[in-house]
Amino acid sequence: MTDRLAELSAQGVAVWLDDLSRVRLTTGSLEKLRVDQHVVGVTTNPSIFQKALSDADAYDDQLKDLAAQGVTVEEAVRLMTAKDVRAACDVMRPAYDASKGVDGRVSIEVDPRKAHETESTVAEAKTLWWLVDRENLYIKIPATLAGLPAITATLAAGISVNVTLIFSLDRYRAVMEAFLAGLEQAKLNGHDLSKIGSVASFFVSRVDTEVDKRLDKIGSDEAKSLKGKAAIANAQLAYEAYTEVFGTDRWKTLAGAGAHPQRPLWASTSTKSPEFKDTIYVEELIAPGTVNTMPESVIFAYEDHGDTRGDTVSGAFDDAKKVMTDLAGVGIDFNDVVKVLEDEGVDKFEVSWKELLDGVTKSLKAAAKGSDSPSDAA
Repeated sequence: MTDRLAELSAQGVAVWLDDLSRVRLTTGSLEKLRVDQHVVGVTTNPSIFQKALSDADAYDDQLKDLAAQGVTVEEAVRLMTAKDVRAACDVMRPAYDASKGVDGRVSIEVDPRKAHETESTVAEAKTLWWLVDRENLYIKIPATLAGLPAITATLAAGISVNVTLIFSLDRYRAVMEAFLAGLEQAKLNGHDLSKIGSVASFFVSRVDTEVDKRLDKIGSDEAKSLKGKAAIANAQLAYEAYTEVFGTDRWKTLAGAGAHPQRPLWASTSTKSPEFKDTIYVEELIAPGTVNTMPESVIFAYEDHGDTRGDTVSGAFDDAKKVMTDLAGVGIDFNDVVKVLEDEGVDKFEVSWKELLDGVTKSLKAAAKGSDSPSDAA
C-alpha cells in the first residue's frame, strides 16, 4: 500500500494538523495522527477553539474548578486553551526532538481583538509563552500592520512565532523582514537562535473563494477560465520570494549563528468549491522547506488519493506570474482582494472569539450553580 503522506513528507513538506480539542487529546487521536499519518505539528485559531469548547462535557471538570475559583471568562478561556496546547506540545515532542526543533510545534493565538494593537499583542505573547511553558510552542500573531513590529519584538524576546493571516506578496515580504529583524535583535539580546522557530502562514483557498466570486461576476469566458488559479499562483510566488530572501547574505549570517529559516506554511488548504479536487491545495504546493497545515479530512483524503509529483512550485514561477497578469487583464484588482481578505480574516476570528467567550460564560455560570449539564447551557 502506498504511503502517500510519507511521500509528501519526503519531498520536504511538513504535514501539520489544523485542529485541536480536548477530546482529540484524551482519546489519543492526535498521537495516532503523529504515528500513523506523519503529522508533525498542530495549528489552532479562535474558530477551532470556539468549536472545541462548545463541547462543555469535555471540559466539565476544569470548568467546575474555574467556577469555584471565580476566574473571569477571559482567564477561563486562556487556562482551558493553554492546557490543551500544552498537552499537544507534549504529544508532538518526539517530532520536535527528531527534527532538532524545526517541527513538533503547536500554535496558540493571541486575542484577535488586539490585532491592531502592537504593545498589547507583545504583552499577551509573553504571557502565553509563560503560561503554556513548552519550548515547542508557537505564538500566533496576525500579519496586520500593527502585528509586524509585534512579530519583531516577540522574536527579539526569544519567543517562537507563527505569523498568520498573510494574503499578499508585499505583506509577506514585510513579514520576512520582521522575522530577520527579530532574530538580529534576539541575537543581540543573547538568545540561542537555534531555539527560536517561526513559520509564515500564507492563506490559500480563501483567495480563490474571493477571486472566483469576482470572476463569475465579470462573466466572460476569459474570466471563467481563470477560476481556481489565483490562490496557487499567489502561493507559488510567495515561495519564490522566500527563496530570494533566504538566499541573502543577511540570512546566511543568521543561519551561521544557528537560526532556522522561517518556513512558508500553506494555510486554509481545504477546497471550498466542489469544482476542484479536494487535495489540490496540497498537490500544487509541494516544495522543500514548506509546511502544509490541513484539516483532518484533507489529511485522510491525501492519504487515500493524493498525487505526489515532486516539486510543483519551483518550476512554476513564470506561469504563476502570467496568471496574475491575466487576472489583472480581466479586471481583478488583487490589492483590493487581499485587503478584503485580511479584514474579513480578523473579523471572523473576532466573531469566533466572542462566541467562545459567550459559550464559556454560560458554562461557567452552569458549573457555579452545580448544573449536571453545563453543555446544555453552552
